[in-house]
Amino acid sequence: MITIRAAIAADAAAIAQLEQQHINAELGQSAVAMTGQSFSLAQIEQLIDQHWVAVAQSKAEIVGYVIAGRWSFYQQWPLYQFLQRKVSDYQIDGRTLSAKNSCQYGPIWISQHFRQQGIFTQLVAQLLSQLPGDIHSVVTFIAEDNQASFNAHTYGAKMQVLDYFDFDDRDYYLLGCQAR
Repeated sequence: MITIRAAIAADAAAIAQLEQQHINAELGQSAVAMTGQSFSLAQIEQLIDQHWVAVAQSKAEIVGYVIAGRWSFYQQWPLYQFLQRKVSDYQIDGRTLSAKNSCQYGPIWISQHFRQQGIFTQLVAQLLSQLPGDIHSVVTFIAEDNQASFNAHTYGAKMQVLDYFDFDDRDYYLLGCQAR
């Protein structure tokens, strides 16, 4: 049986280990030379304590997670700086996005053995339920060549395409959805 819940401090080490093990899983075959971004244990602890993390657990093992944080958390990375400057160019459900009323969503990861079981949708729903009232929308980006993630987010999480952009010679979809 799978339990979907908000992450707790005791989950941080397992999430950090999974981040390190599966950092490039979402990049696709054509991105062999590119390396993904992962969070340190301290950053995972901060995300659990001050932002939002949901986990899928089977017995005592974390088999999936999804992370979201306020834009201020992500300011140290150039890609997120770029997105934060652009976020006010978009609307979701007629409401203009801002760094105050939206947050950065992702990454999400689910163990290969537990995919295609509805866990993705449950993790996203759990994460959205954790967001405070001042967060109206979540925003994420997906590499153009990651069709599986694009399908999961547009169909399973009902995210809409906000834009298509290039950053550091790589193409991405910018996606978002209403938090409530």
